Amino acid sequence: MEYLFTYGTLQDSQVQEYIFGYILAGRPDSLFGFKRFENAVYGQYPLVLQTENGEDKVEGMVYEVSITDLKKADIYETSAYKREKFRLESGTVAWVYIENSQ
Repeated sequence: MEYLFTYGTLQDSQVQEYIFGYILAGRPDSLFGFKRFENAVYGQYPLVLQTENGEDKVEGMVYEVSITDLKKADIYETSAYKREKFRLESGTVAWVYIENSQ
């Protein structure tokens, strides 16, 4: 199993049902060294950007997911985002969708 940290629409149960076919079981967690920006992608979706400030923090949810779930989430998130691993406040290492600057 893998872990996925979410801070936007992937927390919505209807979105999860649409993408994965079921509701994910998750818990609150935080990502330090990042800031969240609203309406940053396509003028309506949030984005987190890494900062130099370790006190910056994004709150969200972390979910245990399968590799298949991650591939489905990749399609949903489009090429506007890329997925990278980061350590969360809890110590869990999770995938996070960040800006794809390619």
